[in-house]
Amino acid sequence: MLYDLQGELTMSPIVEILYSAVKENNQRLQLITEGMPQEEVDYKGPNNKFNSTAQIIKHLMYVDLNWVYRIKGEPLPQSLKEQYGPMIDEKGRLPMIQGTPLMTLLSNYKGIISMLEDVCKELDDADLGKIVTFGHENEKSATIRWGIWHIADHSRYHQAHINQLRTWYRENNIIHI
Repeated sequence: MLYDLQGELTMSPIVEILYSAVKENNQRLQLITEGMPQEEVDYKGPNNKFNSTAQIIKHLMYVDLNWVYRIKGEPLPQSLKEQYGPMIDEKGRLPMIQGTPLMTLLSNYKGIISMLEDVCKELDDADLGKIVTFGHENEKSATIRWGIWHIADHSRYHQAHINQLRTWYRENNIIHI
């Protein structure tokens, strides 16, 4: 297998590299969660003190969906806010999610990555310097270039959490691979 950050050549060169990193990380997420039973998808670590894989994936979806609409220069539609949100609950934590099949989560997430791909096909490298706001109160600003990179980086960051949950789950259930 050859690893590279070249896509389908339907995007501007730098946009394509950034999008390819996002796409590769989404594929990696599918690989690291492969074969998870529902109990593991909902597992919240020792003493239920952490976010579950389901919560993390839903969080990634909502953050990425927000970035798609930021890049498009459009507000996130209310219907999508209701379907994928909220970002955090009333206690400032990732919202609880339980019982949603992994395949549903991954399929929905793949749809958001497809939306990002469509948006990226419309960008040229000059668009990457445009500034957008983000954060819970839109108190931060970044370039579109940083936003696409952040989608990839944020996914990898949380994949480490999922890998840790998998280790704890196996240890607690004495599963040997």
